[in-house]
Amino acid sequence: MKKPIFTLIAWLLFIGHATAQENRLFPTQPNTSEIYHNIEKLGFLGTALYIAAHPDDENTRLISWLSNDKMARTGYLSLTRGDGGQNLIGPELREQLGMIRTQELLEARHRDGGEQFFTRANDFGYSKHPDETLEIWNQQEVLEDMVQIIRTFKPDVIINRFNHRTPGTTHGHHTTSAMLSMTAFKTAGMKTAYASQLSKLDTWQPQRIFFNTSWWFYGSEEAFEKADKTNLLEVDAGTYYPWNGLSNSEIAALSRSEHKSQGFGSSGSRGSQIEYLEYLDGSFPTDKSDLFSGINTTWTRVSGGSKIQTQLNKILSSYDFKNPEASLTALAELHQAILKLKDEHWKAIKLRELEDIILQITGVYVEASTNKQFVTDGAMTPIEIEVTNRSHQNIAVSFTSNTMLELDQTDLNTSSNTSTIVKGTLAIPQYFQPTSPYYLNEPATLGMYTVKAMHERGQPELESPFAVQATITIENIKIYRDLKIQYKSTDPVRGEIHEPLNVVPVVSVSVENPVYVFNETSQSVQVSMTAHSNIEAGTIELCAPNGWKVTPSEINFDTINSGTVRSYLFHVTPPKTASKGFISGLVKIGESTYSKEVIAIDYNHIPDQQLVRNNAAQVVKPNLKNKATTVAYINGAGDDVATAIEAIGSKVFRFEPSEVPSDLSKYDAVVVGIRAFNVAPTQMAALQERIDLYVKNGGTLMMQYNTSRRIDPDALGPLPITLSRKRVTDENAAVTLLEPNHAILNQPNKITSVDFEDWVQERGLYFPEKWDPAFTPILGMNDKGEEMTNGSLIVARHGNGHIIYTGLSLFRELPAGVSGAYKLLANMISIGVKDQPVKKKSDEKF
Repeated sequence: MKKPIFTLIAWLLFIGHATAQENRLFPTQPNTSEIYHNIEKLGFLGTALYIAAHPDDENTRLISWLSNDKMARTGYLSLTRGDGGQNLIGPELREQLGMIRTQELLEARHRDGGEQFFTRANDFGYSKHPDETLEIWNQQEVLEDMVQIIRTFKPDVIINRFNHRTPGTTHGHHTTSAMLSMTAFKTAGMKTAYASQLSKLDTWQPQRIFFNTSWWFYGSEEAFEKADKTNLLEVDAGTYYPWNGLSNSEIAALSRSEHKSQGFGSSGSRGSQIEYLEYLDGSFPTDKSDLFSGINTTWTRVSGGSKIQTQLNKILSSYDFKNPEASLTALAELHQAILKLKDEHWKAIKLRELEDIILQITGVYVEASTNKQFVTDGAMTPIEIEVTNRSHQNIAVSFTSNTMLELDQTDLNTSSNTSTIVKGTLAIPQYFQPTSPYYLNEPATLGMYTVKAMHERGQPELESPFAVQATITIENIKIYRDLKIQYKSTDPVRGEIHEPLNVVPVVSVSVENPVYVFNETSQSVQVSMTAHSNIEAGTIELCAPNGWKVTPSEINFDTINSGTVRSYLFHVTPPKTASKGFISGLVKIGESTYSKEVIAIDYNHIPDQQLVRNNAAQVVKPNLKNKATTVAYINGAGDDVATAIEAIGSKVFRFEPSEVPSDLSKYDAVVVGIRAFNVAPTQMAALQERIDLYVKNGGTLMMQYNTSRRIDPDALGPLPITLSRKRVTDENAAVTLLEPNHAILNQPNKITSVDFEDWVQERGLYFPEKWDPAFTPILGMNDKGEEMTNGSLIVARHGNGHIIYTGLSLFRELPAGVSGAYKLLANMISIGVKDQPVKKKSDEKF
């Protein structure tokens, strides 16, 4: 995790580049060969849009090839943000995971040169068929967003990642993305479709659409060899790029590796790499090795553009790699020529590209800094703007003040290799909303986010509202840019770090744990408040559902300085009957109340993210018993199950797989976190003998789900288990108790069908399909129209102990406060704990 030291910064230059070593908030200056490549790209007027369902579905090799080899304007449309996936780097799930994966996609596009788009579709979890997907997604809204993105981006070609003709053979989201893409391909060009968009957009008809196929979609390489390839295009995406010293596949691997939350780190490859594109509709390519063949992608597609190409050719032929500045005058003339064109679409795109090149050649560096990472509404913070002219040109820079920004100097004339600091003040307006992802500002449904403003739809994130408007004049060309005001810090290990500037509430409030599980006794609940500015005296209280008692009713506090965190304890007593609800902290200062919590998502590979929402924690009284006093928890890919075990009364000792103690005998149960065998196979293998001995001597081993990929049956604990890809995606699917008298369904808590109500997203995943005869399957379940699967929970005696393997999605159900999941968890970790005999008075010694 990052531990920054303060300052704040904003970047002027848009130099996003496929091989940048830092995240996109800290772009690097391209070298002279890369600048030449960027000039070459000015000559290609073609656009491609790649469409799939999730982050990491995209073929980064093809996207990189389109952007860097074909030099096409290239975009990836992911229908969802991947909210329903798993997380290998931390405990964040649902919308917080979607925030991470959104940023990972932006980092990936920064690597491969593409642009990124989304629809309002919410990734609700695995779906087995498009019919199920479209019962939950609003088909018309998703299609509306796709059409809007096509009409805005104006692709000549669309490429589907998945096959629209094979519903039920893969993830329902996958097939749905292709099916909707086929519809959008035709709909975007119709004036009668989504006509409300046409007040701001024109219709657009892409020229052709493809399916990015491979032998995998045919079942085997042999089947693919025999297939009819009449409609297949072959492109070699293994190009080597001398201008940056990388192969296309190496760039693709860097892009793919940005999907760190999914464990998709990839090694680069070199040499020929064939990609296959199946023609689906539109005009057929005239050359089967070029998906753009037959489409005019030169300057002649624009009225008056032939002269532009002639000027561009002269610039390329005379380019001086040792002195790129020699091209400035010609580039300025090219700018004037493009400015006169009538085609507003390509004029805007190419002017932006050309202006970026002019800035790159001159090496102009402009940034704004302040000493605060967070600001509150109504606050003022100082900023500094650095302007450095690293060229041999005299460059004028001017800034425009606005209602939020006052500067002590607005006009600069800079000479070669000089730096100037401009000071100013940023004033945040009163009642300015805290920073949070725009698509989370309105209530969502299971399948859709709510975004009312048309201009916001499709965007990964909104532009920062805090920017300095700058005008840079070079060779009489005025270049207008908004400088995002961003936080800059210096880390003693990582060095210079750049992060977004976030608005926070004056006071944020949070309850310590997301879920509290009660028996008959009361519990202490800690509520914390953070002052983000100096605040006056007030009170803090803990709000609870009817029937739940909280003492004290409120706690007074005195004035608190900015940056101070205070914590307060409340005692919560549950009702006598089973109950479930929410508690939340509330701060009152004068006539104002504060109830928002600030959730920070902080990983090195993406910019810091912030979610501001109403604070809340679940309180659950499931009337359960738990006999496990001590539990060892072996961390896996990241989950909150250990916290849930603590919530039901066990003392939990957390260990990394490499840190598990040699003596496990003092633990009533050893619980293995999700995907531990996937993310730490070597370390888990080294524990086999130790765990085997522990179980034989009477211990309980509980293993949670792992994926089936590259897992040996003998790797999952002392007895062989073969995993499958079987899952039950319907969280309401009926559950059959196969062994209703088994101890795990009866001790210390009676498990009935009621305990499988109110589950979220799914029942479970990657269930075992084969197991050692010692195992007993406990539960049966299935999705509609499928055979029952019995591998969701299996239990075996091994020596004097027990082995439990479960693919049930406890990592989702427990944080969601599902009572039945807690009862079942208590039974799992208690199964090997014997009841202590009750002492009689005659046995007591006096």
